[in-house]
This record gives sequence, structure tokens and C-alpha cells, in this order.
Amino acid sequence: MWGGAHFGMLRLEGRPVSFNSINTNVGAMQALQALASVNAEMAQVQQRISTGLKISSPKDNPAIWAIAQNQRGEALALDAVKESLSRGRSAVDVAITAGETISDLLLRMKTLALNANDFALGDPSRQALDDQYQALRKQIDVVVSSADFNGFNLLSAGGSDGVRALANSKGTATIDVEHVDMSTSGALLSGLPTDLQAGFGDTSVDDIGAAFKGVNLALGKLGTGAKALETHLTFVGKLQDTLEASIGNLVDADLAKESARFQALQIRQQLALQALQIANQQPSLLLRLFQ
Repeated sequence: MWGGAHFGMLRLEGRPVSFNSINTNVGAMQALQALASVNAEMAQVQQRISTGLKISSPKDNPAIWAIAQNQRGEALALDAVKESLSRGRSAVDVAITAGETISDLLLRMKTLALNANDFALGDPSRQALDDQYQALRKQIDVVVSSADFNGFNLLSAGGSDGVRALANSKGTATIDVEHVDMSTSGALLSGLPTDLQAGFGDTSVDDIGAAFKGVNLALGKLGTGAKALETHLTFVGKLQDTLEASIGNLVDADLAKESARFQALQIRQQLALQALQIANQQPSLLLRLFQ
């Protein structure tokens, strides 16, 4: 007896266990526990290195995983917002291009109308000017019908559907650009003279000027809408980048840290294996007691 304990004994879960036993190898048991612990940690580190994520499933950290997953959903939903804004911007850009062409046509028509006042009715020169005028007037409708993007026309005759582009991932806000009828039958060009012959006078030139100003004003509104779509598209792109960076901050693994940890675990694994080897050799040493 020494200090109330048996020499060469230890207590395992409250029971005394002898070191000198071939039935119970305590050292091997301890070494196996250490090796299992190291192997589990190594598996976790290997998963982080292979995926680049420190939290790849709810088992790793349920709360953080749920937050990250929600943010992933938000970021993916913003893809739909960006697509909607891009479609809207394209439709408005096509309308602006067509509107600029119509503005140029009206400017030429106004010049022809002014020149027509220098010639009497029936004069061949006035007839030539009228032919040009009517050709330009018809071209306005051709331009309007051609201002189509993916089946959508913001300038069509009799149309009313404007651009309604998504502004957030919940679909509760939109950026709107109103429809503008730039056809010769629409309200904007309703005062446009049909020809430069009978019934044409000084006021008709003013009517062309009014139509010209109206088209330019409508183009200004379209330009404002296009700028709003472009600005918001840029913002949504930055917001999506910020969300992705935030998700990374939550779940991405520090690979430099994991690499250092993996090397340390490899050393611990080798030590645990060495300890297990020593423990397994211990019972064989008892044979010497019987020699």
C-alpha cells in the first residue's frame, strides 16, 4: 500500500484497472480515443479545405447556416431584378433611338413646310416639296412600328403599356417608364398637317413646331426613365456583390489557418499512432515476467 492506492493501478470510470493486464490495455484505449479525436478533426479540416467553407451544412452551425442561406436566396432573387431592369432599359433605349429619328424627321418636315410657303398651289416645286413631306410623314409610322424590343413597343400606336421594371427582390417596388404614342395617329402628333397643299397655312408650320417640341419633351422623359433604370441596375449589382461578400464573411473558411491546423493535426495523428503502437507492445512485455 502507498498513499491508499495500489501500485500499478489506475481508476477508469470509478473502477481500479491494472496497468499490468493482458485483458484491459488502458494505454491502447487512451491512444485510440486520442486518435479518433484527431481523425475527426482532420476530417472536418479536410472538408473545409476541399469546399472552402467553414459552414457547409446546418450541422456545422445551424444559426449561421440559416442566415447565410437566406442571404443566398436574396442574392439569387436580385438576379431576376437585374434581368427585369436590363429588359426595361433595352426597351427604353430602342424607344429613344426611334424617338430621336422621329425628331429629326419632324425637323426636316418643318423645313419643307417653310419652303412650301414660297410657292403657290399647283406649282411643281411645291408638289415636289409635298411629296417629300408626305414620305417623311409615312416614315414616322414606319419608325414607330420598328421600335420593337422582344415584342414590346413603347411608342406604338394606340398602346398604353409602359415599362414596369422590378426594383427589389420582393416585387413590391418598380421603376416605371410611361408609354408614348409617337405615331401620326396619336395625340402627340395629332396636329401634324397631312400635306402641304390645300388647307396648309402659316398655322400649319406652327403645328409642326408644336409636334416637334412635344416629341423632344417626350424624349426627355424617356431619357430620365432610362437613366433611372441604369442607375438602379448599377445599385442592384453593387447590392448583390455586398450580399455575396457578407455571405463569404459568415461561411468561408480561412484556408491559411486551416492549412496550419491541418499540419498540426497530422503531427498529433502521428503521435497518437506512436502512442498506440507503444501501448500495444506493453502486454508483450509481461512475458518476460515468466522467463
